[in-house]
Amino acid sequence: MTWSDALAAPLNRSAFALLGGARSPRLSILIFHRVHASTDALFPGEPDATRFDRLMRMVARSFRVLTLGDAAARLASDTLEPRSLVITFDDGYADNADVALPILQRHGLSATFFVSTGFLDGGRMWNDSIIECIRGCRRDAIDLSEFGLGRHALASVEQRRSCIEALLSHIKYLDLPGREAAVRRLQEAAAVDVLPTELMMRGDQVRALYGAGMEIGAHTVNHPILTSLGACDAERELTDGRARLQQIIDAPVDVLAYPNGKPNRDYDRSHVAMAQRLGFRAAVSTAPGVARHGDDVFQLPRFTPWDRSLLAWSARLLLNQRTTRFDRA
Repeated sequence: MTWSDALAAPLNRSAFALLGGARSPRLSILIFHRVHASTDALFPGEPDATRFDRLMRMVARSFRVLTLGDAAARLASDTLEPRSLVITFDDGYADNADVALPILQRHGLSATFFVSTGFLDGGRMWNDSIIECIRGCRRDAIDLSEFGLGRHALASVEQRRSCIEALLSHIKYLDLPGREAAVRRLQEAAAVDVLPTELMMRGDQVRALYGAGMEIGAHTVNHPILTSLGACDAERELTDGRARLQQIIDAPVDVLAYPNGKPNRDYDRSHVAMAQRLGFRAAVSTAPGVARHGDDVFQLPRFTPWDRSLLAWSARLLLNQRTTRFDRA
């Protein structure tokens, strides 16, 4: 442990207690997706097991960690304590169960896992199909003219990462059939015959998370941009995804993460009203900021710094505490 890491926890306790005083405590919600067993060369900013363990050790020493459902109830009743924090994971990656869960248990922490059910048991999210096509391409360049992106060099890790980012930005806001067609065309262009089928959780892993005391939340079936769907299709995504999760864990699922999560772009007020009408008790966006008593528990903000130093990570999270007027739909 470096000296800056050692300073992070006590400084956090003092600074967060001072900023989020007893009269109006502020809720921080962290958002993660993957925790790799070892560093992914394509995405070195994503946490691996060693880095996540260091971070969770600091979180356990610095914060009062709650599940989202508990935190939302405390916000609504104005009983939230200072230094309250929620850990969330989106999408349903297998490494959440294989890598993240043992680390959370080691530090006595709970978390909320938002799972898109359409990718369980051997499925794959469209963005991971893009990533794995470029990762697996054996060529030094790829022609993406049919996507309007020209020719991209792939000779270095940085060039592959740049190519992935361009493709993700281009394909993200296509409808579901459009995404599937784009993935098929890219797989042909990259000459990648087989894509991985073990990236996402199996149903028994979701059940194991719940059995270990973790909270399971809905994240739709197919992870669509809700604003790209009609009302009936959007509601079906919410209800079918929740129903599948409830079947897996044999318990209610009453918290939700909007896919992609940008207010007024990826979801809007109609989806907030839909979540309330369907009986969810809280929902999260991806707008940065923190929440206080009186804020909309169906549009809670989330923020995770990506600094490698725990001291810098803590400082950025502390600065986020000042962002109390986040974007809402």
